[in-house]
Amino acid sequence: MAKDFNYDVIVIGGGHAGCEAAHASARIGAKTCLITHSISTIGLMSCNPAFGGVGKGHLVREIDALDGLMGRIADDSAIQYRELNKSRGAAVRGPRVQADRDLYKYSMQEVMLHEDNIFIYESSVIDLLYSNKSVNGVVLKDFSEIYSKTVVLTTGTFLGGIIHRGNHITKGGRIGEKAETGLSKSLKEKGFNVSRLKTGTPPRIFKDSINWDILDKQYGDKNPKFMSFATKSVKNP
Repeated sequence: MAKDFNYDVIVIGGGHAGCEAAHASARIGAKTCLITHSISTIGLMSCNPAFGGVGKGHLVREIDALDGLMGRIADDSAIQYRELNKSRGAAVRGPRVQADRDLYKYSMQEVMLHEDNIFIYESSVIDLLYSNKSVNGVVLKDFSEIYSKTVVLTTGTFLGGIIHRGNHITKGGRIGEKAETGLSKSLKEKGFNVSRLKTGTPPRIFKDSINWDILDKQYGDKNPKFMSFATKSVKNP
């Protein structure tokens, strides 16, 4: 006997993609459940607090053209704008925003926590529920079940994630945060190929080891190109 659907859409993961997916679903009137390890890390930017460049800049603007969040919130939290590759042809130029991490997280949470059609669960998904070769829900770590018409996975670096520091390897989605191992194991058992993309974090340098006096300053653009078509002016110093 079929279970009643709790939601129209379940989104697994509260990173950039998860916020966009859940908000897009909610905007068209779908009752949406967002499942994330921690509500406090929704909108958390990782090691490099920047948006833009050639590839990512195009992507952010395409999302913005579809009424997405990332471009608007990048502008809300921007503390420097700089167009990259200005000396080269137009095809490889790309606007970039350096953002304030706290402002970005606050702005994203303001949107996500106050959207009427988004319901946020702080939990971990260990399995998907199937019916007639279709996914129609999830199993949480406490073995409770939530049913939906659609499930979207936006797990980023957390799905079976591992962290390398020299020769030392630990499980984790980000430093200090657990990897999503239960769902990764479940997907493998169902016959899916599960792999990882490498994110190369640059080595850190001690600030006191740098001779700042001999370095050139790179100021932001005086007339910046915003990440969102809706932004009309600079919002932060």
